[in-house]
Order: sequence, then C-alpha cells, then structure tokens
Amino acid sequence: MSNLTAAGKDRVAGSRQTLPIAALALVIALVVQAVGQLDIDLGVGSVIVFPMVWGLILGLLVSVQKIRPLGILLQKVASALVGVAVMLLVARLAFNIGPSLPTLVKAGPALLLQEIGHLLGTVAVALPLAVVLRLGKATVGATFSLDREPSFAMVSEKYGPDSDQYRGVLAMYVFGTMFGAVFITLLTSLVSNWNIFDPLALAMGTGVGSGSMMAASSASIVAAYPAHEEAILGMAAVSNLITTILGVYVGIYVALPLADRFYRFLTRRQDTRTPETTTPDALSAPDGPTDDAAANRAFREEVAAASGEIRIPLWLSLGVLTVLGLGTASVAAGTIGWDIVGGYAVLLGLVLLGLFLAKVSRKISAIVWITTVGAYVSSPWFFASDSLNSLVGSVDFLSIATIMLTLAGLSLGKDLPLLRRIGWKIIPVGLVAITASFLLSVVIAEFTLGAWG
Repeated sequence: MSNLTAAGKDRVAGSRQTLPIAALALVIALVVQAVGQLDIDLGVGSVIVFPMVWGLILGLLVSVQKIRPLGILLQKVASALVGVAVMLLVARLAFNIGPSLPTLVKAGPALLLQEIGHLLGTVAVALPLAVVLRLGKATVGATFSLDREPSFAMVSEKYGPDSDQYRGVLAMYVFGTMFGAVFITLLTSLVSNWNIFDPLALAMGTGVGSGSMMAASSASIVAAYPAHEEAILGMAAVSNLITTILGVYVGIYVALPLADRFYRFLTRRQDTRTPETTTPDALSAPDGPTDDAAANRAFREEVAAASGEIRIPLWLSLGVLTVLGLGTASVAAGTIGWDIVGGYAVLLGLVLLGLFLAKVSRKISAIVWITTVGAYVSSPWFFASDSLNSLVGSVDFLSIATIMLTLAGLSLGKDLPLLRRIGWKIIPVGLVAITASFLLSVVIAEFTLGAWG
C-alpha cells in the first residue's frame, strides 16, 4: 500500500519513495565530486565547470532518459529534498559571513551604497526585458538578483521548489555559472578601457556575489590599471563580501518582493493565464500559432502531471541529506574524518534552530534566522566561534551545492515543458542583468567615492 497520503494537492512521501532517489543522488554526487572541476580556456577567459554543474547535468540526463524512466513521483521527491538542502547551504554560507562581519562594520558609505546598483540592474532593467520576452512568472526568480546559491533558498522558501519562480532561478544560475565569468571579463575589459571611471569604482562593481565573476572581472581591471593592482583586488573582494553578507536580507525583504510587485505591475493588463503557470486550468496557448490545439493540449497535460507538491518528514529529509553531505564532503576533503561529522552536526543543529525560531516568531523566515544565528556564532564576537568555525570549515561549501543541484537535476524532467518556454530567452536576460548590475554599481560607486573618498 502506498505511503502517499492525499492532502489537497500536497502528498507526504515516506522512506519507500525517498530512499531510491536519495541513493541515485548519492551515486551521482560522489562521482562528480570525485571528477572535480574542469577549466576550459577560451582565450579571452576561461569557463570553470564545477562538480555541482556536472551533478545538475547528469541529474537532468537521468531524469529525461527513456530507457528506464524516472517517474514523476520520484522527481517530485527530489524537488522536495532540494527545499531542505538549500537550508543546509545557507547554514554553511552563514559560517562564511560571520568571520567577515567586522569588515562590514568598517565598510564606508561608498561600498555600501554601490550595492544599490546590483538591485536596480536586475529588477529595473532585466525584469522588463524578461516580461517583453514573456518568461512568465519565471521572470521574478530570474531577475530579482544575479541568482547565486543563496537565491535558491529565498525563492524555494517563498514560492516552493516546484514553482515557476524557482525554475527562473535555476535557469539564471546555470547561465551565470557557464557564461557569467567569461562575459563579465569582456565587459569589464571594455569599460576599463574607456578611461572614464575610477579603477576603485570599477572594482566595487565587480562584487556581484559570485567569486568566479569577481575574480575574472577584477583581473581585467588590473590589466588596465596595473599600478593599482593591490587596491583593486582588495576593493573587489570586500565589495563581493558585502554583497554576500547583505544578499540574504536584501533578497528576502527588498529584492524579491520588489521584483514580484514590479512583475505584477508590468503584466497587469496582460492575460494572466501564461504558459508558465503551473495550474492546468489556467494555461493559455504557448507562443506561436494558436490553432495548434493538439500541441496546446499536450502541453497542458504535461504541466498537469507535474503539478502538486510532495512533502517529506523533516527527520527523513535531514537524515538523507546528512548521508549525502557526509559522502560528498569526504570526497571533496579527500578523507573521512570526525571533524566533517561534527561540522554537519553543527549545520543540522543550526537548521533545526532556525526552523524552530521561524515557527515561534511566525513573521521571520527560517532562512533569515539561520543566516543571522549562524553569522553571529561564527563571528569573532561569539565565545565559541573558533571551535565552531573549525568544525564547519571542514565541510566544503561547494559539496553541499553539488548535492542540491544534483537533486535539482533529477527533478527537472517533469519541468521540461515549462523550461522550454524559457529556453534561449534566458541568454539576453542574463546578459542584460550582468551588464546593468555592473554598470549601475560602477556609476553609483563613482559618485559616492567623490562624496566620501
């Protein structure tokens, strides 16, 4: 008898449904983590393909293959596990933030205010383009930020890992991971050669929240201003750090609500029944000829099959993710040690505490609690920070991202009809988002540097 219990459209999955997909994810994650990253030199820059991207790709291939199809139910279980995995990712991120909090306290107005450029670049410029290209509700997830790892947590918590907004995050994340560093290298090289901006303002603009993009773009600026190398690299690193620290709070309380409202405003006169809507009876015809009734009907049927949520008991999801996490972290570290086990124990404790505080407070999300508490206990101001940082530091941050994206890949087969609607459209939206975010940040930094030095 099935362990799935109807609860409206939500259903609860037990171990019989969860363990098979967990075992498959574990095999894929261990393999890609062992393979490691691949550096592809393109002459004008390099593309670094991390294990997490391999995990996403392999998971997708398994999800869509027809030899032994991965059922919709198992794909939904994988999607539900992603929602919990992002909390572990945020918990690990918080331990990157804490030790750097004194740097944020010392940051001047110029460094803080230029972050407005990153917000305006994506929401004010890229979002309208995505609306014009008819990305549907995926627009919100794709354009509220440049969509690095923390974005998964914000959107997953607010809209769910089966939402169109979440698919927008995933599409932008893949685009940024594959092409972001190369494109921003070309962009910063071009803008640096204009000789109209202070090199420090250019350096501030590179802090978009991605380490690879920041490193690639700051190298281009150094090439144009070699005499300022140390100042440029230092400013870029601090700017990127501030974006990472403030990103969760700005994303949850400012960027995501703003993008949602702006999207609703721009589409208020349009037929709201867009092809990306996951409610079957709210689907309109896809772009193109409207007389293809058979194609439209097939599309609606595919979306209907993918609709509905799966819930997994917290003890089961955290247990499964701990096993996956210990495996990938051990492969990343090249050894199996008690420090990794201790690190995961701290992360699990932080996640459980964040969920408890969110339930008690009701108005403050678990992601905010996890980030805030984690940043504090890992900061120099907490008496046990050294011990906690030593344990959690043994858990490779990207190994958790590998788990999350592997599970995301395994869940994507059911979303292909909707992802096809995004398709090539994410390329111009991504290019515009990166360009606008960088340029607006540089312009704001230029003026604030003149005001505060």
